[in-house]
Amino acid sequence: MSWRIWNLARQKKQHEGEEAQRKAKRRLERERGRREAAADMSEDLSEGEKGDAVSDVSTHGGSNKVRLPRISSVDAMETWANQQKGKKLYMVLISLHGLIRAENMELGRDSDTGGQVKYVVELARALGSMPGVYRVDLLTRQVSAPEVDWSYGEPTEMLTPRNSDGFMDEMGESSGAYIIRIPFGPKDKYIPKELLWPYIPEFVDGALNHVIQMSKALGEQIGGGHPIWPVAIHGHYADAGDSAALLAGALNVPMLFTGHSLGRDKLEQLLQQGRLSKDEINMTYKIMRRIEAEELSLDASEIVITSTRQEIEEQWRLYDGFDPVLGRKLRARIRRNVSCYGRFMPRMAVIPPGMEFHHIVPQDGDMDGETDGNEEHPASPDPHIWSEIMRFFTNPRKPMILALARPDPKKNITTLVTAFGECRPLRELANLTLIMGNRDGIDEMSSTNASVLLSVLKLIDKYDLYGQVAYPKHHKQSDVPDIYRLAAKTKGVFINPAFIEPFGLTLIEATAYGLPIVATKNGGPVDIHRVLDNGLLVDPHDQLSIADALLKLVADKQLWARCQQNGLKNIHLFSWPEHCKTYLSRIASCKPRHPQWQRSDDGDENSESESPGDSLRDIQDLSLNLRFSLDGEKSGTSGNDNSLESEGNGADRMSKLENAVLTWSRGISKDARKAVSTEKADQNKTAGRFPALRRRKNLFVIAVDCDTDTGLLETIRKIFEAVAKGRSEGSIGFILSTSLTISEIHSFLVSGGLSPNVFDAFICNSGSDLYYSSLNREDGHFVVDFYYHSHIEYRWGGEGLRKTLVRWAASITDKNAGNAEQLVTAAEQLSTDYCYAFKVQKPGMVPPVKELKKLLRIQALRCHVIYCQNGTRLNVIPVLASRSQALRYLYIRWGVELSKMVVFVGESGDTDYEGLLGGLHKSVILKGICSSANNQLHANRSYPLSDVLPFDSPSIVQTTEECGSDDIRASLEKLGLL
Repeated sequence: MSWRIWNLARQKKQHEGEEAQRKAKRRLERERGRREAAADMSEDLSEGEKGDAVSDVSTHGGSNKVRLPRISSVDAMETWANQQKGKKLYMVLISLHGLIRAENMELGRDSDTGGQVKYVVELARALGSMPGVYRVDLLTRQVSAPEVDWSYGEPTEMLTPRNSDGFMDEMGESSGAYIIRIPFGPKDKYIPKELLWPYIPEFVDGALNHVIQMSKALGEQIGGGHPIWPVAIHGHYADAGDSAALLAGALNVPMLFTGHSLGRDKLEQLLQQGRLSKDEINMTYKIMRRIEAEELSLDASEIVITSTRQEIEEQWRLYDGFDPVLGRKLRARIRRNVSCYGRFMPRMAVIPPGMEFHHIVPQDGDMDGETDGNEEHPASPDPHIWSEIMRFFTNPRKPMILALARPDPKKNITTLVTAFGECRPLRELANLTLIMGNRDGIDEMSSTNASVLLSVLKLIDKYDLYGQVAYPKHHKQSDVPDIYRLAAKTKGVFINPAFIEPFGLTLIEATAYGLPIVATKNGGPVDIHRVLDNGLLVDPHDQLSIADALLKLVADKQLWARCQQNGLKNIHLFSWPEHCKTYLSRIASCKPRHPQWQRSDDGDENSESESPGDSLRDIQDLSLNLRFSLDGEKSGTSGNDNSLESEGNGADRMSKLENAVLTWSRGISKDARKAVSTEKADQNKTAGRFPALRRRKNLFVIAVDCDTDTGLLETIRKIFEAVAKGRSEGSIGFILSTSLTISEIHSFLVSGGLSPNVFDAFICNSGSDLYYSSLNREDGHFVVDFYYHSHIEYRWGGEGLRKTLVRWAASITDKNAGNAEQLVTAAEQLSTDYCYAFKVQKPGMVPPVKELKKLLRIQALRCHVIYCQNGTRLNVIPVLASRSQALRYLYIRWGVELSKMVVFVGESGDTDYEGLLGGLHKSVILKGICSSANNQLHANRSYPLSDVLPFDSPSIVQTTEECGSDDIRASLEKLGLL
């Protein structure tokens, strides 16, 4: 036995040494990238400013960490109550995967229906009961599949408050908390989360429709006729984070994000196990698509909510878009009112999940001394689940070691069984109960879960643990409290031995029922143990440590009683009311945002602190940017410092700008501030005239990324010919969606003999500009949508971003010193306020999109990078601007239904191609067009297009290779449009 222990210890030490080397190597690679980014950033920050920033960060007690004042729950609630007095708030939560319902949750049914499901339901329920919150919607997927219960197909389900005394009387017509199920993905089929990615746009469109309708309904009920927009949209897990970013961006409202578990951390864990290669991991888990969704969530979120500090320090810092050191420097600069040059870092907030404790009564008595009943409270019969568990045991009176986890490798159940089997004293003193979800037969389980369960059964046989281990096949969610009570009644212990636990909600549940805990030292249990002080932490890889901790607690009755007492004394700190008070106070610190053409009557723009989204940029008056011009030049960028230009150039630009303004909008004063109010008033006055698209039965969006103007003109004519009747009747309108500027569009339309009026709208510069055609000669050919700019400018980096891009372009040339010509050059004539354009001389020699995205994210610059025109142009636009988002904007602004839009694309296109397919709109892929596009643009992406394109969708059709007007018409007939 001693030799076996020594050998295990030696193997463990060797394993730890190898793992430490791998982690050190990865850490060095990340730090090298951050050092390079810091070197670039230092060119923006002067030495004096850097000193100020660092000194601000490091003055507190000699520490290099920012110590923010801790807000008590009372202060948090008072802050919230004061700021939200008289307001009735609408909140939206999103959790897409798994099976979600209010009662009888099937937790453990599969890997997608776990603790996150319970968390989001209880969070929505608790928020719906808070003062000032009128309505909470939890959006998820509608599942009407034969293999699941009918309740998951119900469109709406109300979450009844736990404490409903007096609450129901205060409820309004639509108030309370609800589960809203949005149909998306394959109908009549329940699919795992890894296969949901292609259908995210469809969910976003459906959710957008719901939120708009609900905002209008709430406005009629409590908003005096003005829409009540969500105060925040909160995404849970990567898939919902991706959805929340698009939905919040479309609505221009603040976004929150909770990762629950993170893709980069999981990737590292899987690589350490060595069972699968990186390609195999990506094929199985779609891990790179998940990581990109998490990076986008960092780009878009105001606040990232975590359960523990460990999640921030050890998991989030693995991401390109988050650097705690840079974040502290930026916050220091904000406090000093110093420019951060367009850089932004989301705020991290540690808010542990909550629980409902009012109904919990800790178990009294034990297996030897039963609790006595009396006349008022007679003793109740034992719950049925007790007999289901105790039938496994030879001696059911022994203390019960309880583990509650699905049979997933990362839950580490096999190490627990091995530790129990190897330790004879522990086997003599205690029984082991494993609640591993629900199953009918092992053959019907997933291969991963079945493998874990078979390993457990083999270990039970190996150590002859029959009569000492229980593993019931079935239990209901309502049985879980009784399982905890049984373990407490036997003076048992609850254990969570997971390799890493993001939080550990079951530890809090077990504590509430009077159970001491043994938990992994990796992740959330560290913070839980620090607050509760009711058990022991262990290394999940060390079975000897696990056995020793369990033995201590079941053998030492005084230690057991002390841990139980500490847990019950401190458990109230994890209640849902405490969680919601802190949660709402964090949201109150975000500056409210909503669609800009909708003005709220209260005019309350105050908040606890300025939004970093506003503070981190050199803010200039937005009015200076609300101009339109056809000369293609920049007219003064948002947040940009134009003082670097020579006086002569500045005078020339101003002259051209004044001429353009005079040409395109007569009667506008030359005074900049007066100009804006006049322009906006003029737009509002003429708004009813120029959006002819509102009158159309269908809108055809031509988003074909041809290499030449000739190819695009030919495609346009084919589409026009295919729908000649609808076009002549006016029932079909057209939108041109392209990477070109409005001046380029005007030139090629005129050269092709087409009037600009054949299109109702123009989505230009890869989605950063939106124009409408105008029949009014005084307005010129095009009228710009000013509000679209204010809708997308969130986190636009301005001049700081432009300077970084110029340095990057120069560095590309330096790295390819053998080339005489510069590979990437700034295209000033093609750039606009919200699009920095660069010409690419040799597309095959420039880094792919993913590398440029990484560089910019490391420097805390948030933007959308697009290679277009077969890789010969690079457009950099605001992070939540895109051609697909522009279509959603048209729906919000003008009520043009997405389901009535048809998007025409080629076989390939710009690197934003994937966003144009999927969603509620219909798509026609024109075969033979753009087929020669540079495949390298898409080959070098982080994940394959097949992971995200829903080619099985009935809303996507392809023409034949000839792709003539008759083929296009036939494709439209397949979609039921002609």
